Amino acid sequence: MTTVERGPVTSEQAARESKLLAGVPTDLLVGGRWVPSSSEERFAVEDPATGLELTTVADAGVEDGAAALDAAVAAQATWGRTAPRERAEVLRRAFDAVVARTDDLALLMTLEMGKSLAESRGEVTYGAEFLRWASEQAAHVAGRYLPAPDGKQRVLVAKKPAGPCLLITPWNFPLAMATRKIAPALAAGCTVVLKPAAETPLTALLFAQVLQEAGVPDGVVNVVPCTRAGDVTGPLIADPRLRKLSFTGSTAVGKQLLKQAADGVLRTSMELGGNAPFLVFEDADLDAAVEGAMLAKLRNGGEACTSANRFYVHSAVAEDFSRRLAERVAAVKVSRGTEDGAQVGPLINEKGRSKVADLVDDAVSRGARVLTGGSRVEGPGYFYAPTVLADVALGSRLLAEEIFGPVAPVATFDTEDEAVALANDTEYGLVAYAYTGSTARALRLVERLETGMLGINTGVISNPAAPFGGVKQSGIGREGGEEGIEEYLETVYAGIADPWG
Repeated sequence: MTTVERGPVTSEQAARESKLLAGVPTDLLVGGRWVPSSSEERFAVEDPATGLELTTVADAGVEDGAAALDAAVAAQATWGRTAPRERAEVLRRAFDAVVARTDDLALLMTLEMGKSLAESRGEVTYGAEFLRWASEQAAHVAGRYLPAPDGKQRVLVAKKPAGPCLLITPWNFPLAMATRKIAPALAAGCTVVLKPAAETPLTALLFAQVLQEAGVPDGVVNVVPCTRAGDVTGPLIADPRLRKLSFTGSTAVGKQLLKQAADGVLRTSMELGGNAPFLVFEDADLDAAVEGAMLAKLRNGGEACTSANRFYVHSAVAEDFSRRLAERVAAVKVSRGTEDGAQVGPLINEKGRSKVADLVDDAVSRGARVLTGGSRVEGPGYFYAPTVLADVALGSRLLAEEIFGPVAPVATFDTEDEAVALANDTEYGLVAYAYTGSTARALRLVERLETGMLGINTGVISNPAAPFGGVKQSGIGREGGEEGIEEYLETVYAGIADPWG
């Protein structure tokens, strides 16, 4: 059984962690004020590498959610009329402030989510870019003016803020998922209520404090961590003053939120589950494919909706690819994220680890070979050994379900048609990856694969300047790119009598 490298936590490291945690707000942010929950209840935030409590956070209830929406509604008119350049400057200051706090934000993410410090720093860089991108977009929201075809009117098309928004973010990217939603909302002139995941609320709370320091006015951003999410968000979604809901999380929860949003015909964006295929064709550069597989699979320990979930490799190169990938994966350092050289940390909790273990056991029972890993890791924390499985049988659960862990199952194909059919055989369609030396094939895959995003000869494709989102049951709408800010804008058309008439 794999063991985790666990060096002693030095007194200096422990002191730094304690100092950081002491400076992070742990109350609710409502109307520009940090306040306890109306019930004064709190919940514990745990370090998944140790299973120990880090701190406690105010647990919002129904009244707190209502107060947060009240604050957002009260601030909407003023913020919506704020000059675009002024909103842009606020976002640019927020970008600079986040970059300046990289070390603090990265350590905080590692403590509450488990990823390595290197990955956490990468997330700060990635998350901050949404603030910079949105700041550049804020002053460039454009409408149009043109004569109607019959010449009897002039057509004026304008864009205006959608209004107060409810943003619900997941635990796996606690900073980037917040910036990816908050930044375009603020750029468009919308106020927000943020409900971060209960597993990782601290990063969102520190980010909210940074936004305050950057000059975001009171009530424009409100934050309500809670453990009874449905109790808090349900009344907000039903409130006619709320005009936009953006959610990142599981497809099952997304479906329930869509049903709730339907009653008020609420504008929605849904970034839901994934089941990403990773295709390796016979003409692929295997060195590049293995490198891409490491990134696509082990980024965030596999706890990402964009993680490569199913590896379909041409039978001519499958054995070689699997061997090389297993050698690389076996050499990965598994440890608490604060350890020097840490690459893969713990899973978020025991429930997540048990699911991964069940999926691997199911595949092995159907004949899959374990090339490396395949077991829980001894000791405290929720660690699972990075795993490569070969000869995975079609019908195995981990080819149909989102794994959300460091497991790479490899199955084979013989033709391009077969590869496409296997890749599309899922209700999801968020992202796919493909390695091939043929430009013609790459272009065919763009048209043939049922996915919102496609990485050709690359294992990482998410970019703030590009539209992130999926098709089928992977979601509705896009985040990032020019499309991202459009999700927070309403289109208004005015017909104007012919000025020459």
